[in-house]
Amino acid sequence: MVRVLVADDSPTVRQLLVAIVSASPDLSVVATAADGEEALSLTRRHRPDVVLMDIRMPRLDGYEATGRIMRDCPTPIVLITGHSDARDADASARALGLGALWVMRKPPGPGQPGFEVAAREIVELVKAMAGVRVAPVPSRAASPGPRARPPGASEGTRLGGPRSGPLAVAASTGGPAALAQILDGLPAGFPVPVLLVQHISPGFVGSFATNLDHSARVRVRVAEHGEALRASTVYVAPDGLHLGVSASGRVELSGASPIDGFRPSATHLFRAVTEAYGERTVALILTGMGHDGVEGLRAVREAGGLVLAQDEATSVVYGMPGVAAREGLVHRALPLPSIAGTLKEVFDGCDAW
Repeated sequence: MVRVLVADDSPTVRQLLVAIVSASPDLSVVATAADGEEALSLTRRHRPDVVLMDIRMPRLDGYEATGRIMRDCPTPIVLITGHSDARDADASARALGLGALWVMRKPPGPGQPGFEVAAREIVELVKAMAGVRVAPVPSRAASPGPRARPPGASEGTRLGGPRSGPLAVAASTGGPAALAQILDGLPAGFPVPVLLVQHISPGFVGSFATNLDHSARVRVRVAEHGEALRASTVYVAPDGLHLGVSASGRVELSGASPIDGFRPSATHLFRAVTEAYGERTVALILTGMGHDGVEGLRAVREAGGLVLAQDEATSVVYGMPGVAAREGLVHRALPLPSIAGTLKEVFDGCDAW
């Protein structure tokens, strides 16, 4: 039985969420809260498996409550918002950076179009999040720890030098917090572009990119079709479009069919970069549920490119990187604090784009 805490300042929405959760025989609501302060107190007291929490609440909003819960009693948190304005999207994106696992829209009421689909999504998401191991998000000022050595020439991959292609990155659950730490460790003069697929609910990618841009020394932006790639810039896949790149170094967005249910797809990204840059491709797969990206990494590996992955100990969900490792596609599994340092070593000596 998965134990859930529901926090929302609206009694009507609170009752709706309780009804949705309680309708599943595998879920039970152990407590409800009307604001962030109460959510924090009840999380400490009941130690639920998952917190389902509104972003806009009195006394302590969902962003502030996420930070305090993750610091005092780390718990899987799913944020839920009924608003589409920039303020809520920004708060949600920042909360993801603090360790919240997912953000989604509140469901419509019973009998309204989309209710059954939204209710099923909430139940499935809560069940999936219940098995996630969470820990306090490290301080951005913390020591990055020892850096892992990248694979050497004996593993068939040449590193650095003017021939290196762009960095392709994929992440899902737990990715925003991991990316914030990685980008914080990259210099403003990072010599190559970064192409990023981050699985996130529709409507939040813009705020996600803006939040990272404000905290990182590299630039972060939502990718636009046809724009030329530039060094020290992270190009984030937009909602509902695959992200790729041409051999001439320009962004290619595509509305082609989803791959394994995903659009944007990490597999599409890795394949596209490999088609354009072959053995110069460097791919990084981070924490996330499922196996998106694994078939794309197979293409990277077969072309002679370099595949890096976040290790199990520091992954919130060891799904995507775990499958890649089990398939023998990963040159080196790295703890999160070592990834930025390793990337700097990998691209050391590259000519800037």
